[in-house]
Amino acid sequence: MDGVDVIDTFTEMFPIWVCRFLVTAENEKWASTAGMVTTGYATSIIAAPVEAGIEGFASPDQTPDGRPGVIIQMYHTDRVLLKGQMIARIAQCILTCPTTAAFDVLEDAKRKAKVGRGVAKFGDGFQVEDKIGERKVWRIPVMEGEFIVEDSFGMKRGVGGGMFLILSRDQKSGLEAGERAVEAIRRVKGVILPFPGGLCRSGSKVGSMKYKLKASTNQIFCPTLRGKVAESLIPDGVANVYEIVVNGLNVDVIKEALREGIMATVKVPGVISITSANYGGKLGKYQLPLKDALGLPVSPGK
Repeated sequence: MDGVDVIDTFTEMFPIWVCRFLVTAENEKWASTAGMVTTGYATSIIAAPVEAGIEGFASPDQTPDGRPGVIIQMYHTDRVLLKGQMIARIAQCILTCPTTAAFDVLEDAKRKAKVGRGVAKFGDGFQVEDKIGERKVWRIPVMEGEFIVEDSFGMKRGVGGGMFLILSRDQKSGLEAGERAVEAIRRVKGVILPFPGGLCRSGSKVGSMKYKLKASTNQIFCPTLRGKVAESLIPDGVANVYEIVVNGLNVDVIKEALREGIMATVKVPGVISITSANYGGKLGKYQLPLKDALGLPVSPGK
């Protein structure tokens, strides 16, 4: 594909609890500020307390209060811990941010968590229950005026861990390819990229050969270890690898995101191959061949 070898392998994904909510503000600057702070320290559930990212922007005609906003997704393997992270981050990162409000925008969620009710206690008894349209909300008095937060936020099973690797001849070409892929993926509705700027340079494997760790460096994809580890998957001419991880509301949106990301990547000179890391089907129940995402023939058993 455009002279880039797409390896006949699959990305391995797993079910994970997700919430999706909207933060509105007086303008995009403050909505974006709240979104960035809320999704900080949220790259991988391996060590971070949650996985989170900004899905995209919402225009005033798409929001309950007629103001611009950002849509945030948050993921956790444990829905009780996810609720705790929602309460903590809305209270610490959105409630504190000038002009903001928070609303649930997760569709088809059968489970609801009383997140807003927990945050409303900050009002110390002065909070007021109200409605905006059909939404039950809390109005919490603050020094600026009031903070509005929806009473309940939906939770359902999403999909985590969709990923592909960009193998390039040098850092410059790899970075350009990664940035183009991120730009393309961010146009897909329903997905987030939890790592910094959408890229991860420290892809990991499960466990460790030497230490008691949940995860450690994936040595088979480290260019500096080529020739030092027998199982290295770094071909000649590759000096840089970036990983792109995608979480989404379902497998279909992740498939679309991988397709758009890979198609943008292979157009960059210096990209040598596209592949994925997996664990032989032991990590998660969802397996998506990269070639299937691209509409290419997949070898039997892949």
